Amino acid sequence: MVSLKDRLTEILINNKLITQVQLEQALSIQKEKGGRLSDIIVALKFIKESELVSTLSEGLGLPLMDLKRFKIDPEVVKIIPIDIARHYQIVPLSKMGDTITLATADPLNVFAIDDVSSLTGYKINLIISSSQDIAQTIELVYPDSTKGVIDDLVKEMSASSIELVREESEILPSDQELNVMSRQAPVIQITNMILEEAVRKKASDILIEPFSKRLRVRFRIDGILYEEKSPPKNIYTSIVSRIKIMSDLNIAEHRLPQDGRFKIKLLGKEVDFRVSILPSSFGEKVAVRILDKSQATLNLEKLGFNKDTIISLGKVAKLPHGMMLICGPTGSGKTTTLYSILKLVDSPDKNIVMVEDPVEFQLEGINQVTARPEIGLTFAASLRSILRQDPNIIMIGEIRDYETVDIAIKSALTGHLVLSTLHTTTAPGAVVRLVNMGVEPYLINSSLVCVVAQRLVRKICPHCREEYIMKREALESLKLNIDTSKDVRFFRGKGCTNCFNMGYIGRIGIAEVLLLSSAVRDLILSRAQEHIIKQKAREEGMRTLREDGLSQALKGITTLEEILRVTAPDE
Repeated sequence: MVSLKDRLTEILINNKLITQVQLEQALSIQKEKGGRLSDIIVALKFIKESELVSTLSEGLGLPLMDLKRFKIDPEVVKIIPIDIARHYQIVPLSKMGDTITLATADPLNVFAIDDVSSLTGYKINLIISSSQDIAQTIELVYPDSTKGVIDDLVKEMSASSIELVREESEILPSDQELNVMSRQAPVIQITNMILEEAVRKKASDILIEPFSKRLRVRFRIDGILYEEKSPPKNIYTSIVSRIKIMSDLNIAEHRLPQDGRFKIKLLGKEVDFRVSILPSSFGEKVAVRILDKSQATLNLEKLGFNKDTIISLGKVAKLPHGMMLICGPTGSGKTTTLYSILKLVDSPDKNIVMVEDPVEFQLEGINQVTARPEIGLTFAASLRSILRQDPNIIMIGEIRDYETVDIAIKSALTGHLVLSTLHTTTAPGAVVRLVNMGVEPYLINSSLVCVVAQRLVRKICPHCREEYIMKREALESLKLNIDTSKDVRFFRGKGCTNCFNMGYIGRIGIAEVLLLSSAVRDLILSRAQEHIIKQKAREEGMRTLREDGLSQALKGITTLEEILRVTAPDE
């Protein structure tokens, strides 16, 4: 009896598709690592899979079929379980009497055919197709393969509630892309449900990350990443392609980073999504920023700041000229605070212009410019043009270099109110950063009026909040500025259905506000170090981030753990 290996090699060598030397190399690898000989030959690039499938079809006398053109009866699919179909890479196509027709990429694997025959009780009739076609068809014809994941992911949602919103200027996908989209209904459903679940949980970001053997989906909720139920790894590339199509990105580009955005209509409201795709070791990592306008609180008094901070910000915002800086790490709410200040001072008699990269929220009555460095529209170039528009108030998304800060300071000196952000951890640190960027101290004193450093901390869920007394020894070890002579009461959330058992729901801002007094200006002029400026400001009444946070924790608004997590100790 001729062995399967001999049958395969006879067909390939007789058709001069591989040489005897190549065959020996493939056999050696098979002996060492195992696996299907046909897969090894294709992996070694001795022959293309399409040529191999065509040759096997001709050599074995079995028909070759393109499964994309074949409509499969859902009842026939139920004959073979999905785990068997995936294991043997077979797809049931039709049934006639006591015979079923199977599509396979490995027709020489008689052990698989015998196993399926004994399992189902049917006689087997074979046709040949490529392994790629088989894998794609399995995911299409077995809707239950993803149903379990979808049901766990979103038990109370309907994918039909999502509608992609396209602007008039956007380019629609090509016919070929639309055909791919229409054939990947499960992928569209999973992608939509991931987006809907993120919006329902009020997440700010979605991370879709590929690894060697699995796919990880995480949501950033109130600043903390939580891992969610993840779809199967084998449909990961389809999910990424779906997101690319929604964002009008190049689905054929896998080597370079891409950025885009799209909008969906969800449960009667429009939600904007900003997409960043980054090539990684195991594929493309997708980061989606959710910009839900209905969740945006652009009201200074509702951001959670204490009354003194709100009063200080309100006074500075009404000054005729000068510069205000908001500081903090990425995701600390700086942009939201700036937007809220702009909404506070916006009026018909003021010309307000802002430049961002990119613009996050559209504000009615405010002129917004999106910086595009790739075409030369940088922050500095935008500012030069903005100054010719005779603005009263200028907002700059971020000060990144000397050129930008130079124009910003000159704008503040020439009668404009300038608002911007800077990446520093403390308010006194922003002054030192400006000096290090090359700004002369006398220019800082002449233009800068206020620096705010802020953080976002999670609020305790009001539905499951409980009180507890912290041990005196623990408080003393933390070296907090709290009177430990009597019991100190803090609060925490036990976790309930309202907060998804997290104990927290929503976030508020804490801040330290540095107002440039004459004493602080003298220190800046002498190029004093950060800790000296901070010490003088605290003597004049500045409350640090740690102190502001502790006051919120003692009120029962947040937890002590949150304050220790986001703030640094005071020296």
